[in-house]
Amino acid sequence: MQRAMKEGYRSRASYKLLEIQQKDHLIRPGMRVLDVGAAPGGWTQVAAPLIGKKGRLVAVDRLPMDPVADAMVICGDVYEDAVLAACRDALPGGADLIMSDMAPNMSGIASVDQARAMDLAELALDMAQRWLVPGGSLLIKVFMGSGAEDLRRALRQDFKKIVVRKPEASRARSTEQYWLALDFQSVAQERLDNGGAGSL
Repeated sequence: MQRAMKEGYRSRASYKLLEIQQKDHLIRPGMRVLDVGAAPGGWTQVAAPLIGKKGRLVAVDRLPMDPVADAMVICGDVYEDAVLAACRDALPGGADLIMSDMAPNMSGIASVDQARAMDLAELALDMAQRWLVPGGSLLIKVFMGSGAEDLRRALRQDFKKIVVRKPEASRARSTEQYWLALDFQSVAQERLDNGGAGSL
């Protein structure tokens, strides 16, 4: 964290996304990106200059987050009608990439923490099913354990390829991985055309 602060990043998570970007070239100029659970903004900071002014970056979190240049920050729950409407207005037609570095507040009870972590990963997948355009990508944090294989099977229903990354910036003892699901094949655009992204 000290290194991150010294170099102007808000969290160590910035380095994880930088490593993934260097390997996979996931974020490109002009993209439309939704950062779910974005606070404190480490990933948003990395993505904004890569997308550039011709793209669109929307960062959403229930926690307050300081502004990031060239990004729209929306504070609220992603399932609130007002937040969904704001996302729809900011990303008309959907997103090319949805990314999520969400993690639960750890209780110290392994089974509880794992269940909460999988709930957050599934939330990110749900957002992808609502918002991604055909051919889009999803990058999510996954803690390996109960529920991970079920999530992998669910991803395979909607994406052509899943790539697993373990950045060097991740702590070696952590069970976290980053799953990059590529080439979205579901009916996201139909949902958007029918107003599905704004309904529950």
